[in-house]
Amino acid sequence: MIFNRDSVQRFLFENIHIRGERAYVENSLNEALAAHCYPDVIRELLGQLVAAAILLSNTLKYSGLMTLQAKGSGAVSLLMVECTNKNSFRVLARWSGECSRSGVADLLGNGTLAITIDPDQGQRYQGVVPMDKPTLSECLEHYFSQSEQLPTRIWLSSDGVRASGLLLQVLPYKNNNGEEDVLLDRDECWIRITALTNTVSSLELLELDSESLLRRLYNREEVLVFDSEPVKFQCTCSRERSDVIIKSIGRKEADSVIREQGRIDMDCQFCNRQYSFDAKDIMRIFNSHGLRLH
Repeated sequence: MIFNRDSVQRFLFENIHIRGERAYVENSLNEALAAHCYPDVIRELLGQLVAAAILLSNTLKYSGLMTLQAKGSGAVSLLMVECTNKNSFRVLARWSGECSRSGVADLLGNGTLAITIDPDQGQRYQGVVPMDKPTLSECLEHYFSQSEQLPTRIWLSSDGVRASGLLLQVLPYKNNNGEEDVLLDRDECWIRITALTNTVSSLELLELDSESLLRRLYNREEVLVFDSEPVKFQCTCSRERSDVIIKSIGRKEADSVIREQGRIDMDCQFCNRQYSFDAKDIMRIFNSHGLRLH
């Protein structure tokens, strides 16, 4: 049975303090990529990045925006996914020339992977690691190991039309005194569960629904599966946001462009939607008070 519903689903290994997430995108991924003529290899990498962003976002307790951004000096200079805590996302990539089917590190060339969390309230956080591993999942695992977080493993797959991912993470454990404790068999359990998950194939990740996938991997384990949550493509661009950008360049510069070109055109890099502003729009923008970006 092919899993067609764009979603993320949490599961928990009972009694051994390990949690998991499974993400799958297809319709939403194609919506996000529809506005761009990306090469197949970039579509596949963006698919993996989307699945990874959804998985990571669901391990965090925040309200706001999380960004996964890979930058480099190679044929692919940018891969970017913005994901909200409500599981909506948008994507962007930049490249030049031909993109061979080599590892992500070779495509980016001296690249870095940045994970940025912009909460609605509170301080912005960013972690950066080098993109020096052959796969995106290994780069992300390196990020977790360097940031002193809980042991985490990630499996990703994408064919450019659909993408899927699995994440496993050790849960913190506290004893009855509220102190962090170590279960004697936790390391053994972690090794066993990750070994089982390593048997998954890229095709299985893409074609099996969550129930079948978890049964295939963990049929002898006690697994508690939670309700899935929908995932969707949603671009956050708007005319109001464009108003704010125009106001930031100043009335003098805006009027100059209107005199020379008759209008100001602004294109969203994520969805390619265009916003046009004429002289009346410029007057409205600069005569308004309290213009805010929400």
